[in-house]
Amino acid sequence: MSDHRPFKRDLYEQFAQVGKALASPARLELLDLLAQSERTVEELAREAGLSVANASQHLQVLRQARLVDVRREGTFAHYRLAGREAFQVWQSLRNFGDARVAEIRQVVRTYLSQRDTLEAVTIDELRERLDDVVILDVRPETEFQAGHIPGARSVPVEQLEDVLPELPREGVIVAYCRGPYCVYSDEAVNLLRQRGFDARRLDVGLPDWRAAGLPVEVN
Repeated sequence: MSDHRPFKRDLYEQFAQVGKALASPARLELLDLLAQSERTVEELAREAGLSVANASQHLQVLRQARLVDVRREGTFAHYRLAGREAFQVWQSLRNFGDARVAEIRQVVRTYLSQRDTLEAVTIDELRERLDDVVILDVRPETEFQAGHIPGARSVPVEQLEDVLPELPREGVIVAYCRGPYCVYSDEAVNLLRQRGFDARRLDVGLPDWRAAGLPVEVN
């Protein structure tokens, strides 16, 4: 009988490289950012609060694990997720942690203490009501342009106060942002409700909508 141990050792070593690449809070945040849109190293560094050199090092680890790809344009390197599967790796880790790691739920309760008072809608519920609700994409404009839920209006959360007079007082407003831990939609819904609107938040983000095979518009 042949010895399968070398095959198993080499195989699992390769899988472990992906696990090692994920074993960093900074790299997980970079994956979450790249799930929204392609970005340069400089943009990622600014968003994640890293130095450019540190962000570049983390991106190289993710690239070696085949989780991100890079596109060169002049002197700039533009990074993006390496396909749908790369997002699904992060999504699965995120969902497992939310379901099984009590400490994650505690962190969410600590920092998003008002979330329990904000009514959330699921992807399926939003799909059924696309024609009956006003949808606000409260992420940065560049992320909206890279992809958004059909019919959504781009209103970055810091601009929401200025457009309140343009929003309908009747009906439901649904705000969404980057994902289940993104605070933009919480901030938007809080403000809207304080101003008397019937507002709710989507319980996930645009990448989850896309991963569910639903249509995405690009500007």
